[in-house]
Amino acid sequence: MATEQPAVTRSTFDDVIVPIFAPANFIPVKGKGSRVWDQQGNEYVDFAGGIAVTALGHCHPALVEALKAQGETLWHTSNVFTNEPALKLGQKLIASTFAERVLFMNSGTEANETAFKLARFYASTRHSPYKTKIIAFHNAFHGRSLFTVSVGGQPKYSDGFGPKPADIVHVPFNDLHAVKAVMDDHTCAVVVEPIQGEGGVMAATPEFLKGLRELCDEYKALLVFDEVQCGMGRAGKLFAYMHYNVTPDILTSAKAIGGGFPISAMLTTEEIASAFHVGSHGSTYGGNPLACAVAGAAFDIINTPEVLDGVMAKRELFVKHLNQINEQYAVFSDIRGMGLLIGAELSAAYKGRARDVLNAAAANGLMILNAGPDVVRLAPSLVIDYKDIEDGMVRFDDAIKAVVKGL
Repeated sequence: MATEQPAVTRSTFDDVIVPIFAPANFIPVKGKGSRVWDQQGNEYVDFAGGIAVTALGHCHPALVEALKAQGETLWHTSNVFTNEPALKLGQKLIASTFAERVLFMNSGTEANETAFKLARFYASTRHSPYKTKIIAFHNAFHGRSLFTVSVGGQPKYSDGFGPKPADIVHVPFNDLHAVKAVMDDHTCAVVVEPIQGEGGVMAATPEFLKGLRELCDEYKALLVFDEVQCGMGRAGKLFAYMHYNVTPDILTSAKAIGGGFPISAMLTTEEIASAFHVGSHGSTYGGNPLACAVAGAAFDIINTPEVLDGVMAKRELFVKHLNQINEQYAVFSDIRGMGLLIGAELSAAYKGRARDVLNAAAANGLMILNAGPDVVRLAPSLVIDYKDIEDGMVRFDDAIKAVVKGL
């Protein structure tokens, strides 16, 4: 006879989950649009978006319908077979980007792992087995596998796990001269986020990305754009590279592409993709029908002028409120980012207190993010209602007030 499961609380996390996260003290149990409710029925406005994932808010009816419909037909086939939702999603991505080939995986880490493996494989098979150097940037974040965390430029995430993959060089972001100093014929790829997310919501300058493209062309290296966080409408265009008029050779997408359902994609050209052959890489779940059906529905909504133009209009409202708060409390030294990926760097008096702001926001019914100890990060739904923005910023004002007063 089955026994009734005990109620779960925040303390249950400490009892059963490996301690690699430090979740909030409340447990969300329901979401609708940009509002979330916890176990006690308390309501929160969501400016975090599951770290830029829930691009259409919680339980968007089109995504729910796509999941239900696909869930009643075909869940999984493995990659011994293909499936219709994956093929349709691939066609949509190719029709709307530079890409000619797509590979679906399950997470940003996996998409980046795929991209880095392809870059090295392409260089070694088409050019030279010694063409293996990857140039990346300080404070970058590309995932948590040993390869991707090594390409990411933050030792705190990669130290302590034994020998790291070799031939990876890190230089300062937005510093083209530093790239030129290490670029050579052994370079297989330059890997960059057009907007560094975890690194503090820092956007690349147009000159920097244009210069990277020219250097890659000169040295026959591939330019890889990690758009896991800044892509899929987040920056106000389908992908951030479209703002810069700089086309990468490989692009990775995850987070928002599934609107909350785990899926990622690596996009590239036919020439580069042809370096891989059957068995070069793989995934049990990558491109499964459930994920691709949901992602297809999300794509059809995000890739519209209404949504993409709305991102920029909503950004203006967020920035207006942040500036008003700053005029009153002088807590920010910079407000930056692009579209609805917004970073507010804390001023000198509040350095290191981004987590305090996050906790104060939660106490006032608002979900936000930080990007390191000094930057408050907002990544709300791309279709967030204006009323939710107004209500959320009132709560954010209360949170800042509490931090300023030392509560």
